[in-house]
Amino acid sequence: MATIGLSAAAATRIRFAVSGLWEVLAGLRILRDPGVPAVHRRWAERARAGVDEGGLLWRLVAPSGGYTPDFLTPVPAGLDADLDRELDGLRATPPRVVRHHLALAGRAEGPLYDDPAAGLARLADEITSYWAVAIAPDWPRMRALLEAEVQRRARRLAENGSAAILNDLHPSVTWRAGRLTIDQPQCTAADVPSGAGLILIPSVFVWPSVLTVTAGEVPQLAYPARGVATLWERSSRESDALTALLGRGRARLLAELASPLSTTELARRTGITPGGVSQHLTTLRAAGLVVTHRQGRSLLNTRTEVAEALLAAAV
Repeated sequence: MATIGLSAAAATRIRFAVSGLWEVLAGLRILRDPGVPAVHRRWAERARAGVDEGGLLWRLVAPSGGYTPDFLTPVPAGLDADLDRELDGLRATPPRVVRHHLALAGRAEGPLYDDPAAGLARLADEITSYWAVAIAPDWPRMRALLEAEVQRRARRLAENGSAAILNDLHPSVTWRAGRLTIDQPQCTAADVPSGAGLILIPSVFVWPSVLTVTAGEVPQLAYPARGVATLWERSSRESDALTALLGRGRARLLAELASPLSTTELARRTGITPGGVSQHLTTLRAAGLVVTHRQGRSLLNTRTEVAEALLAAAV
């Protein structure tokens, strides 16, 4: 159990971030556990090919219930999820911070402890290699889901305030009377100053728990994004009835939109030209089956509740 002093003033400084580095570490944590959650097993079968069990990264990432050194997750800059920039931040970690966190993990020895600069460079290379095999093939879909999660939460924050967000993140997280309580082992945190705020990081691989980093001036709380199970589903084949009603192309697009996707990603997944996808989406939006919203530089398309009901009825 951990309690973070999060005053009302600090709660007004909550911000969201999307982090590729967080997904790397949380995904490895899953692979280190003896039992991979069912929702991630299909991903895990492929991702294991990117794991170097003799590497620094594998040895540093603890399974569930253990402590992973906080320097592995430097504060993410924002919603861009630029892994190269995050790795630059990792390489720039001061040696004293590396050694302090290694000592907390019971690893106050070895090449990383003796030469943090060289060790961090090696870690960055290992992360890049793992990313290419385990994360990059699915990153466009993962990122679209995470960005949609941020948009949904940010809108609720604007409409209902900090309490509505913090008390709905996860069953183990509550915020009352200026105290943010996180019910999990291996979590220690100092009070957050009134000006520090809090960074909320939606994650694909944190599920079913939450993870925290309290080192540095601004604490981080990674929580499970909604809709993760849809990421690894095989593409649904559109039903004959739905095809007859909407046409094969529009039915195929609706079937693919189990998670928010861009026009480019829909074109890649369906084989329909980008221009054709845009025309179909225009028709689907006019029928109230799809909504489109901007996230950064991207336009993401999402099924409406009407479309979900239509798909359920057509099964």
